[in-house]
Amino acid sequence: MLRRLRVTAAAIATGIARTLLTRREASVQLVPGDRAPAFELKGSDGRLHRLADHVGRSAVVLAWFPKAFTGGCTAECRSLTSSGDVLRRFDVKYFAASVDDPDTNTEFAASLGVDYPILSDPDGTVARAYGVMAASGFPHRWTFFIGVDGRVLAIDTQVSAASHGTAIADRLRALGVRERL
Repeated sequence: MLRRLRVTAAAIATGIARTLLTRREASVQLVPGDRAPAFELKGSDGRLHRLADHVGRSAVVLAWFPKAFTGGCTAECRSLTSSGDVLRRFDVKYFAASVDDPDTNTEFAASLGVDYPILSDPDGTVARAYGVMAASGFPHRWTFFIGVDGRVLAIDTQVSAASHGTAIADRLRALGVRERL
């Protein structure tokens, strides 16, 4: 609890400083039908995860969150874990992602007992390619649904952290993502 409070306070201070001191960048605005930007990011499971490994094989869900060990991000990752049985019924590979370094995300994943990889994008390159990077230097809490063909199917920019796992399953069903037998 104390760690979460310290991390949250530090993230707020960092975000305010970055917002005031950082020059504004043109933001990418992906829409359904666009080719999803490639990624190759280290996961909390120690493996390197690439979008290219899934194109032609399965859909991909990429759920961005602002900062490990903060309240909302903890709730979101717990929601994905608690919905894991439902999510695994779909032909989909799902990830959470942040700009935290790999060691932080590994520790965060272990503290929550997550059963999916949390990807690390410490320099923010992939976050910027997806258009999720805020002026604060932290990603928006947005989720991308990517089809088997590597194209964006949908983007959820109104994520409710506590119920996000259920919302992802509902969206996968609505998008017609194949369910496994």
